Amino acid sequence: MLFNEAALQGESSLGKTNKTDIFVISGNDKHLHDVSQALMSFYVVHPFNDAGKLSEALELFHPTAIVIDEELGASGGLKFLQNFRKIPRWNLIPVVFTAKKGHMEQIQVSSSSSLVRTLVKPYRFSALLKAISDQVNAHVEAQWHLMEPTQKAALENTLSSFNSVADLIADGKPLPYQDIQSSCEPLVTAVQSGNFKDLLQGVRGHDNYSYVHSLRVATFLSLFGNHLGVKGDDMSILATGGVLHDVGKMMIPHQVLNKPGRLDDDELVVMRSHVTETIDFLDNTPGLPRGVTIIAGQHHEKIDGTGYPYGLKGKELNELARMAAIIDVFSALTDRRCYKDPMSPVKAMEIMEDMGSGHLDQHFLLAFKELLLDATSESNIH
Repeated sequence: MLFNEAALQGESSLGKTNKTDIFVISGNDKHLHDVSQALMSFYVVHPFNDAGKLSEALELFHPTAIVIDEELGASGGLKFLQNFRKIPRWNLIPVVFTAKKGHMEQIQVSSSSSLVRTLVKPYRFSALLKAISDQVNAHVEAQWHLMEPTQKAALENTLSSFNSVADLIADGKPLPYQDIQSSCEPLVTAVQSGNFKDLLQGVRGHDNYSYVHSLRVATFLSLFGNHLGVKGDDMSILATGGVLHDVGKMMIPHQVLNKPGRLDDDELVVMRSHVTETIDFLDNTPGLPRGVTIIAGQHHEKIDGTGYPYGLKGKELNELARMAAIIDVFSALTDRRCYKDPMSPVKAMEIMEDMGSGHLDQHFLLAFKELLLDATSESNIH
C-alpha cells in the first residue's frame, strides 16, 4: 500500500490527531512493505516509493519521524537525505536512515548528520523500533530547555530516574529510593505552586509511553493530593508512587504492552503480572515508604473486590489505593497511545462516573471532578 493522498488533505486535518505518524520511503518495494507492515501496529505509517511524492506530502503535513532507505531512485536515499536537510522547515524532523553493511560512505555520512540515526541492514525489527523511538524522544526532550526551570527539572529528573530503573531491574539491583524522591522534588514544587501545566504538555509526543503515563499519574496524583490538603513528605510519596507505580511493565513483552486490540486471556494474565513484578522489585528497596508500595500494588483494585492482584474490597482499600485507582483510570483514558487519540477530560470523567460505586470511590471521584473543573476553568490540562 503506497501513500494515499486522500489521507493528507492539509495539515489541519491530520493536526487533529495525536497518533504518531511515520513516513517510510524506499525504492525497494519488498523492504518498503516489510518495514511498513511491521510498524503499523505501533504507528500510523505512510509508505512512499517516490521522493517527489514524499516531498509533496511534506508540504501538507510534517510526520513525527521519517525512515529513509538508501535504495531510492537513481540518486539514492543519501542524496535525498542531504537535500531534505537543506530545507529549514524540514531539518528538525527526526530521521532513521537504513543502509547495507558494505555501503560505508552512506553509513558514515548519514551518521554524521543531525537528528539522524543510521541502521545497518540487516537489522532486527526491535532495533528499528528503538531507533525511531529514540529519535522522536530526543526531539521532544530538546524542547524542554525552553521551559520554566522547575518544570524543566521535573521532566529531566523524572525521566532520568525512570530510565535508570530499567537498568536496575536488568542488573537485579535495588532501587535507591532517596534518588527517586529527590528527582520528584521539582514536580512537587511545580504542583504546589500551580505551575505544572507545561509538565503535561512537555511529554506530548514523547514515544516512551510507560514514562509518559507514569509522569502523568505522578503529576495528577500530586495535584489531587494538593487539592485535598496533603502536605510535606506525603506529597513526596504521591509523586514517587506515581513515577514508580508501573515499573513492572518494563518486564512485559512489547507486543503485549502495546497491542492495539483486546488482549486474549493469556495476554491478559501477562499484562496483569506487571503489578506483582512491580511489587517484587519494590520489596527489595530499602527505606521505601509503605505508601509507595500501596500505590503500586493496589491501583488496579476495585471497591467491590473484582480488581487485581489481591481482590481487595471496601475497607481493605485505604485512601491512597482509592486515589491511585482514580488517577490511573483517568490517565489511561486521557493518555495518547499509538493506536488511539487521547480522550478529553470531560469524556473521561463521564466514563468514570458510569463505572459506578463498585469500581471507584465516589467520594474521591467527586473531589477529583471538582479539581478538574477548577483546573480546566483556568487552562487546558489535557
